[in-house]
Amino acid sequence: MTNRKTLKMTVNDTVRNVEVATNETLLETLRRVGAVEVKCGCEKGDCGACAVLLDGMAVDSCLTLTHTVGTRAITTIKGLGTAEAPHPLQTAFAELGAAQCGYCTPGMIIATQSMLTHDTATPDENDIRHGLSGNLCRCTGYTKIYDAVLEGAKAMRETEAAK
Repeated sequence: MTNRKTLKMTVNDTVRNVEVATNETLLETLRRVGAVEVKCGCEKGDCGACAVLLDGMAVDSCLTLTHTVGTRAITTIKGLGTAEAPHPLQTAFAELGAAQCGYCTPGMIIATQSMLTHDTATPDENDIRHGLSGNLCRCTGYTKIYDAVLEGAKAMRETEAAK
């Protein structure tokens, strides 16, 4: 018999009470509560499709047990920007054709946001390769993704400088 507990979770700045099993992954919980933008890929931490930000750091939600999250803030791709006001990374990925089928794109953008925030705001190709090493794309040759990361990073720096 699996133990269950009720948690207060913050997802994209919305607080909700959620009952979870102690063996339930964050991926399962998020999709169950309607966050279907978090993609279910390999379910073993190899592809990065399920990446979310946990207090600003990218994690694979398929490897994270929900009950360990506590009160930390969870941000999905929907928490970064909207269709009306997209995040600079979302804009760069769209404009530069870095999203083909789009399945890996949320995880790629989440990993990029984490890299740009915590590692380097001015990445080179090696930084990008390292920052996205946990994310797989089966549609592209990654060139457009690297271009989008560079363009998105530049736009983020310009936005920050304008503040």
